[in-house]
Amino acid sequence: MSGMDDEATERLSIGTFARLAGLSPSALRFYDDCGVLPPAEVDPVTGYRRYAPGQRERAVLLRRLRAAGLPLVAAAAVLDGSPERARAVLREWQRRTEEEARLAGEALAEVLRELPGGAPARAVLGGAELAGAVRQVAPAADPGHPLLRCVLLEPADGELRLVATDRYRLSVRAVPARVTARPWPEPLLVEAAALREVAEWARAAEEVALEAAGADAVWVRDGERERRLPLVAGEFPAYRLVLDALEPVRHRVIADRVALGAALSQARTPVVVRTGGPAGLLVGETAVPALVTGPGLRVAFDPVVLAGAVESAVGPDVLLELGGEGAGPVRVRSADQGGFTTLVMVVRDGS
Repeated sequence: MSGMDDEATERLSIGTFARLAGLSPSALRFYDDCGVLPPAEVDPVTGYRRYAPGQRERAVLLRRLRAAGLPLVAAAAVLDGSPERARAVLREWQRRTEEEARLAGEALAEVLRELPGGAPARAVLGGAELAGAVRQVAPAADPGHPLLRCVLLEPADGELRLVATDRYRLSVRAVPARVTARPWPEPLLVEAAALREVAEWARAAEEVALEAAGADAVWVRDGERERRLPLVAGEFPAYRLVLDALEPVRHRVIADRVALGAALSQARTPVVVRTGGPAGLLVGETAVPALVTGPGLRVAFDPVVLAGAVESAVGPDVLLELGGEGAGPVRVRSADQGGFTTLVMVVRDGS
């Protein structure tokens, strides 16, 4: 007789087949009841299950799929489907398990941080980058207001965002940072004056780490050196609602930053800004070198407020963006630094 004939007639007891496949007899009975791995034959009198040696490959694959956590429905699709279907099922399961593992890891890390002695929440960024961001944003704070005298620090995925407003302008700057998952105290409000001082202290450091110290303070650390920033209790204005409500940009002006600042410093209150026409950009009666897109526009600002926003920008150029007919705030952006934006409110010009 040939080997094929032997294969066709040889039958293995459930115990022997279980040892060959690395499964328990109870698991084999369960898979039989589910229809995933039925035996080659069942004795009609005793009910004993018998398996063919050729079923070992399927049983081993089933064991490996179950070890990977696949539900039986998915495992059956791999066992009985086409190779393309099997790959699709396995890739989807891999994606799902990796995402679940990531979420579980983040949840466990958060619990560990909350336990006594756990690692604090941290945001690591360049000292010069922190100092530059504070220089741009802090002037928008209102030193005479109990909350608006503060800068909001928002650690997020891959960045630290700094926000300040005096109700007439809103400055936002995002700085690349390595940020651990929360818990971070909510919100992180620090006085602008104290933040300026710490930022200058940190300017020369290659990297500094902001670490949450409970709900009362944030520490800024440079190796062995450290400074404490007390947190201010209160609710910062919902600045994201303002950003989300901005109209689409219809007017863009790229102007010489120094020339625009000089024109604003000589202007009366309020100053009328005109775009379009031969001059391109007029601030009051002063022509400012600029590239203008969009239809002509006439709008008024408080020159002191707009000059402060222009001064906070970086580089030789500044970008002004307006939407609609100029009724909403103007976005003042640094042409050399996309992570910085200041909103300046328009005013009535009395005409």
